[in-house]
Amino acid sequence: MSVTIYHNPDCGTSRNTLALIRNAGIEPLIIEYLKQPPDRTTLAGLIASSGLQVRDAVRQKGTPYAELGLDRPSTTDDQLID
Repeated sequence: MSVTIYHNPDCGTSRNTLALIRNAGIEPLIIEYLKQPPDRTTLAGLIASSGLQVRDAVRQKGTPYAELGLDRPSTTDDQLID
């Protein structure tokens, strides 16, 4: 089984998820997304394959989400991905 994790080593949830994967006996491909952000096509594909809506995949807590106006209902999925 091939597993990829887009990881932030400073994030407790990300560290815990990585530990769970490793405890299952899997050594994943680790991509530190803050150092190597996915390109737009990859990001859109990841969101689509997750079954989430784009807005649901955007981190809001602890980010400038509202300050950037991303919380406006008129903000499109393309704008959010960009």
